[in-house]
Amino acid sequence: MNDRLQVSQSNISRLLRRALRAHDDGDSAKAERLYNAVIARHPGDFDALHGLGRLHYQRGRFDTALVLIQSALKIDPDRVDGFSSLGLVFHLLRRFKDALASYDAGLRLAPDNAELHNRRGVALLELRRPQEALADFESALAVDPDHRDALGNYGNALLKLNRPAEALVVYDRALAMVPDNAQLLTNRAVALRRLDRPHEALMSASRALVSRPDFAQARFVESVARLTLGDFAAGWRGYEARWSVGLLASQRRNFAEPLWLGQETPKMSLAGKTILLHAEQGSGDTIQFVRYARLVAACGAKKVILEVQRELARLLPGIAGVDAVIARGAPLPPFDCHCPLLSLPLACATEQATIPADVPYIAPPPEAEIRRWRDRLPRHRPLVGVVWSGDRSHDNDLNRSIRIEALLPLLDLPEFCFVSLQHAVREEDIPILQSRPDIIRIGEEFCDFADTAAALAGLDAVISVDTAVAHLAAAMGKPLFLLLPYAADFRWLRERHDSPWYPTARLYRQAEFGDWDRAIGALSQDLMRASFFAWGRQRSA
Repeated sequence: MNDRLQVSQSNISRLLRRALRAHDDGDSAKAERLYNAVIARHPGDFDALHGLGRLHYQRGRFDTALVLIQSALKIDPDRVDGFSSLGLVFHLLRRFKDALASYDAGLRLAPDNAELHNRRGVALLELRRPQEALADFESALAVDPDHRDALGNYGNALLKLNRPAEALVVYDRALAMVPDNAQLLTNRAVALRRLDRPHEALMSASRALVSRPDFAQARFVESVARLTLGDFAAGWRGYEARWSVGLLASQRRNFAEPLWLGQETPKMSLAGKTILLHAEQGSGDTIQFVRYARLVAACGAKKVILEVQRELARLLPGIAGVDAVIARGAPLPPFDCHCPLLSLPLACATEQATIPADVPYIAPPPEAEIRRWRDRLPRHRPLVGVVWSGDRSHDNDLNRSIRIEALLPLLDLPEFCFVSLQHAVREEDIPILQSRPDIIRIGEEFCDFADTAAALAGLDAVISVDTAVAHLAAAMGKPLFLLLPYAADFRWLRERHDSPWYPTARLYRQAEFGDWDRAIGALSQDLMRASFFAWGRQRSA
């Protein structure tokens, strides 16, 4: 009896070795068959269940993999490799907190496991906890200084913490080991772009594309560098790669109707057709690029339908060229083709000299709505609207948003009445606002951008960081004093104080990373000299 048991165990061990070898060799069909043979003879075999689970997640069958790996860990809860695999499956399922718990369980068994620290750090990055992630990558590198993934992820964490110069050093250290790694070269390009070194960013992204010509993220980063440098022809074409990158990929619309890209799709005439133009990113992007509806209509479209964010739906029906505005989520009428808003510069072959920059292209709401806000504002001084922070979830929020405290030298100018258009006031700014009754707060009452536009109509000028309100003010033809971070977004180009997109905008850029004082000081001086000052004073007389 014992001899037969030993023979049986020997057969199971042999089958398992063959399964693992087939798995390593990439013969998944054979590996699956052999794993199942082992499980049929010995249902409690950890390695067979774990191996089969790994096989399933490699095939994209994450739910099945989860069940198998959890079953394996019930049999042997002291296997570090099991918790590592479990965490990876949770990560692939975007259950990052569960992934974190799995890695924690593995690290309790093996505190010095570099790969577990690395994976835990990646989960923390997904949970927007980069400072904690940094500590995990440091732990991984303390165990294995040449852990390439941990080194690259360490750079990613530094970038998330707004430390691009340090991230660049880390990426270069990793690239010394793998000079042609497309992901590292692309991440390096992002750091260089953040440091306002777009020519070098372009070269780094181009190197990544030499290594991996089909790498969409590198193509996207390259396009942003080109757009920043004013190379619109190649930049807008490369910007189409955004549909395969990160969060933007989730915004892609899979309509049955064909995509229209103007001159890029010469066989698709708009004559007699209905086209859907749809918002894809933030409200500011929608406001900036909705100007193209008029050009699309001029291409012969029978009807132009515009789908936008709900908070813009009440504002935009008067846009030239638009026949109908639909709030996102509402049923869409029939259409023949479609185009995302940020693909319209490509479709219209836009160069800097041909940007459609006629303002205003957004009209204010009816007089009754304007009066609702104007009647609450004094008229004895020029009225200047102020916005100092944007959406916290924005990738570059740490750079583009300002604490209201930094604006106090400006807000102390007695010649003006400042009006807060800030819809969402951050907790740290509330005490200063409460101590300054001279700053009129109306932005917190806005329900949508139609309300914002009605308030803007009664103001003499707007001061803003890079947010949707800035786009709206400039689209309405209001004097805009725009505060931009170092290495500003590509749409503002470089080293210029005007914008080809918005003739009434004046740009104030950080001269150095994190330095707002000089930009705010220059803005204050220009505000005092602004031409609206005199007629604003006369109007209040």
